[in-house]
Amino acid sequence: MESAALVAEFQEEASCPICLDHLTDPVTIACGHNFCPSCIQQCWEGLQGTFPCPVCLHHCPDRSLKRNPQLCHVMEIAQQMPTVRVKRRRQEEPLCKKHREVLALFCEKDLELLCARCRVSPDHRNHPLKPIEEAAATQRRKLKSCIESLSKQIKDTENRSEMQEPECLELRQRIENQKDELQTELKQLKHFLEEKQMETLTSLLAKETKVQEKLIEEKNQISNHRSTLNSLLRDMISKCVQTDVDFLTGIERIHNRYENLETPAIFSHELEKESFELPPNYLGLHKMIRTFHEDLTLDPGTAHPSLTILENRKSVAYGTSFGCRNLQAFSSFAAVLSSEGFDAGRHFWQVEIGGTGVWSLGVCKESLPRDALMSPFLVNGCWKLQRWGNTSVTCHLVNWERIGIFLDYELGEVSFYNLRKRSHLCTFRERFTGKLRPYFCLGHSSKSLVMRIAEDE
Repeated sequence: MESAALVAEFQEEASCPICLDHLTDPVTIACGHNFCPSCIQQCWEGLQGTFPCPVCLHHCPDRSLKRNPQLCHVMEIAQQMPTVRVKRRRQEEPLCKKHREVLALFCEKDLELLCARCRVSPDHRNHPLKPIEEAAATQRRKLKSCIESLSKQIKDTENRSEMQEPECLELRQRIENQKDELQTELKQLKHFLEEKQMETLTSLLAKETKVQEKLIEEKNQISNHRSTLNSLLRDMISKCVQTDVDFLTGIERIHNRYENLETPAIFSHELEKESFELPPNYLGLHKMIRTFHEDLTLDPGTAHPSLTILENRKSVAYGTSFGCRNLQAFSSFAAVLSSEGFDAGRHFWQVEIGGTGVWSLGVCKESLPRDALMSPFLVNGCWKLQRWGNTSVTCHLVNWERIGIFLDYELGEVSFYNLRKRSHLCTFRERFTGKLRPYFCLGHSSKSLVMRIAEDE
């Protein structure tokens, strides 16, 4: 009896976990389990990427099947042995918990295993039922389809995650830039408020000093007036005790002094209340920058041969340009135009200047002669602000001058602003025709100057 059990156990181990029959030409997969090649191939049919073992669910990297010659020889021996596999298998077949009969059917509506008696019960009447093998094949196909869909979703999620990472980095950088901008703006506003506070306190101090001087002057006048009254009172009292002749002598002088008394003016001063408001141009500039900001780039084709365009066509400085000179380039003045031009609308851009020397910037007509000997100005279609750069030769950010240019094409205005002080510098008014292009120029003696287009405040 014991040997029959051992034979049955041996034959059970020698069976395919999928078809439950003797292994036919057995093959071994990556996890070490053995199967009939046709069974495992049918199980992996339609799968891509990873292939799970039906026994341990280990994910095999590919469809590699390794033939097991030694197990093939063992199977030949097992097939010659007396079989008790059918009896053992029947004993181990799952039974219906309700009727204790073999489960032979599958309800596709309730997704339950059924026995023959369950088939006629009211719970499953008119439900689609299939034999277990057919139902397993159908459900396996559905599950494989779900696996393919799930694998695709996982891949899409991974791709989305990879794409989202640089977007998050960019968003984080934009947030940091906004924090820096806000910090800079708050510092500028704090500096402005401190200046206004100093001006207001100085004004109040001057008013206080003036009031004190007036009060001292009034106090002296009152003291002198009191002395005059006391002197007159003493003279009158002394006069009253004199004899008639002495009393009447000089009485006119006493009356004249009394009648000509002058009461000191009462000091009164209405103190004007000091008030503070943000200048209109402060809020106006902020809105202008946010609404009409343009991201400009310099046009190397228009640059004078002595200029070098740097930093992604955002900066210009002195330095020999290499290559053939472009016919559109400036030849008499160390100037360059932006690649962008405007023939309508409102536009705002910012320029930073560091170093020493003469510089100018503004807008000019696109048709401005590039080889003219005379400096471009209003007469030949160039509206520009010209001035000396910083006296310090250092180019730290705090020493850079920041100029804002606002072009209102329809209104015919080009305005210039000192963005560090939030102040208006000047405005040119003209009736514009044709395309206008931003203009940048370094004086020939300005070898230490660097001019760059600022992206934003």
